[in-house]
Amino acid sequence: MVKKIQAAITGIGGYVPPDKVTNADLEKLVETNDEWIFSRTGIKERRIYKEEGKGTMNMVMPAIWDVLEKSNTKPEEVDFIICATTTPDYVFPATANLIGAEIGAKNAFGYDVQAACSGFLFALVTGSQFVETGKYKKVLVVGADKMSSIINYQDRATCIIFGDGGGAVMLEPSTDGNGICDSILKSDGVGAQFLIMEAGGSRRPPSHETVDAKQHVVKQEGSTVFKFAVTNMADVAVEVMEKNNLVAEDIAWLVPHQANKRIIEATASRTGIPMERVMLNIEKFGNTTNGTIPLCLWEYEKQLKKGDNLILAAFGGGFTWGAVYLKWAYNS
Repeated sequence: MVKKIQAAITGIGGYVPPDKVTNADLEKLVETNDEWIFSRTGIKERRIYKEEGKGTMNMVMPAIWDVLEKSNTKPEEVDFIICATTTPDYVFPATANLIGAEIGAKNAFGYDVQAACSGFLFALVTGSQFVETGKYKKVLVVGADKMSSIINYQDRATCIIFGDGGGAVMLEPSTDGNGICDSILKSDGVGAQFLIMEAGGSRRPPSHETVDAKQHVVKQEGSTVFKFAVTNMADVAVEVMEKNNLVAEDIAWLVPHQANKRIIEATASRTGIPMERVMLNIEKFGNTTNGTIPLCLWEYEKQLKKGDNLILAAFGGGFTWGAVYLKWAYNS
């Protein structure tokens, strides 16, 4: 009997820049205060990548080198690099290609995935397909964003939420039952106008007019996005659990996208998973978009045990949302 191949995470790395922007710092820029921000979002501070002339690729490289070391992977062994990012270094070439050149992955192909805050899950599932078919043995999945590059620090609705950071995982074949077991991914463009960067694409190319109108930054209608996120992120997490006959007691960890602590709490409540088994780092990192889930896995890695059931869940602009059920593949 041929054993089923699953894509297992064999190494995890994360990185956040050293520079912090606290709620007190934001009080000097916009009309807000620490109590207002923390009570509504759960965020105390966020990290900002301040290296002049450097972008998402440079920022996430420490995490990638860490993953290669942890998974005993030489750069030339990497088959495929997929990078989930909303802040690519350029429109083209892809940040995944820049990463490949930086590490010397001369045998790999790669591309970027853009699904806003759900992008890492979309990239993880995409990468897993190449492993499950037997096509590739080493797939590097990166989720990272330099959100400070597209934030208006005079907009109270968005500047309090986002930070910079990212992480990466290595996917390799597993036949012991551990790895990515199932996923449900969804998207609906009905919500496009509620969470959007209005200019910079082909519909509204850069111009003096678009720059002056501050259309090259994140624009969010918070209350609408919150309602969609609370419902859909919680529902899809429950859906993937029910599909696999899982109850809260079966789940070692819920790994939610770190958008807003109230959304995380709603998802935990809906799944029945207690908050002590929910990965949280929003207080110190804010919303790093594609970076939140890999950063959580990286921070909690030492608490993970081989065979642990994890539910990963996210919601993002697009609207996009999804959940992944996986069994952790190694002991730290």
